[in-house]
Amino acid sequence: MRLARRERGGFARETLVSFLRSCPPAAFEPLLVAPDRRTRRFAFGLAVERGHLPAHRLARAAAADDDTVVQNLCAEAALALDPTGDDVVVPLLRSRHPAARSAGVTALRRAGRHGEARPYLTDRSGLVRACARYVLRQGGVEPLPLYRALCADPADPGMPDWAPLGLAECGEPADAALLWPLTGHLMPSVRARAVAGLRLLGRADVERLRPLLDDPTPAVVREAATTLLPWADLLPEDRLLRRLTDRRKPAHARRAAFRLLRARGGVAELRAAVALLDDRNPALRALAESAIRQWEPPVGGDHDPAEVDALLDRCRHLFSAYVLLRLRWRAGLPDGPRADGDAGAAGDTGAGGRPVRGAVPGGAGKPLADHAEQHRRSRVRAIIRTWVRRTHA
Repeated sequence: MRLARRERGGFARETLVSFLRSCPPAAFEPLLVAPDRRTRRFAFGLAVERGHLPAHRLARAAAADDDTVVQNLCAEAALALDPTGDDVVVPLLRSRHPAARSAGVTALRRAGRHGEARPYLTDRSGLVRACARYVLRQGGVEPLPLYRALCADPADPGMPDWAPLGLAECGEPADAALLWPLTGHLMPSVRARAVAGLRLLGRADVERLRPLLDDPTPAVVREAATTLLPWADLLPEDRLLRRLTDRRKPAHARRAAFRLLRARGGVAELRAAVALLDDRNPALRALAESAIRQWEPPVGGDHDPAEVDALLDRCRHLFSAYVLLRLRWRAGLPDGPRADGDAGAAGDTGAGGRPVRGAVPGGAGKPLADHAEQHRRSRVRAIIRTWVRRTHA
């Protein structure tokens, strides 16, 4: 299989295929359970082509294998051999993989067992839920009233977790009236799906969703923050910043505050990221450093150049001297001290702190073209080495 990836290695695959076609079905068994997924794909494909595996064996393989390609291949082959048998449909329905479950749910239509798709309306996979709605409609049952009945009682402790999201997937904007009470449901999973459903229906309310940022469950806070991202400018920046820097707050609440501050962009984003550079949470520190490296200076608007200058000075260790100098120029800052502490060499910058194309910071007079040419040559050499390693693997 590895030889076949070489430029002239196709003969190796052809030889293997010719040999396996002349082998008995038992010769495929070690390949069907190989840890390498490419080997399993090859073996199952050849076994299906030769007809070595019965339908129930293919169904079990589709239900158990963790590779989506193998799942789809085996499920389609099993249903082609026996589209209605319980020994095929049941293993697919019981699979923990969405691709296999969706194939099993769709097979219920061909078997005339439309009513059995009803429990899968609240499956955790959106693909399976869509297949269940399709099967029920083919059987003459509209799924929307079923979803509304499931979400009618906000005090029901046995409400399926994914019922609110299923309602939003096939419902109408008016169905948001059923989802708003579910944002206070006893089960956190129901609260999270209700918020996601409101976002899907386009019925988000900033004032009603803002208290959910203090929910003790990370999933609810994450969904609330995602829903509020388009309206981040309407949230008070000072409150979000206090929430972000309060180390007594749980990590998921601080992360949501940072997402909302970052959505505001400009100086608010840089201010929030710099505030996390000295945080004791390594995940938040890494998130802040990544945001600073991707930060775009504000275009227009009201901002204090002195504050931007001070913020960039605090995070100068994240940039090279040249990148920091260009960032300062794009932010409209005046000439300042060099990142290495020197006053700067003549010819390094022009008016307004703009870097001159003929020189790079830290190397007065070194042509930028020579630097770019060296970088290009190193990239070409790296590509050639990678190609040689793959060719001789």
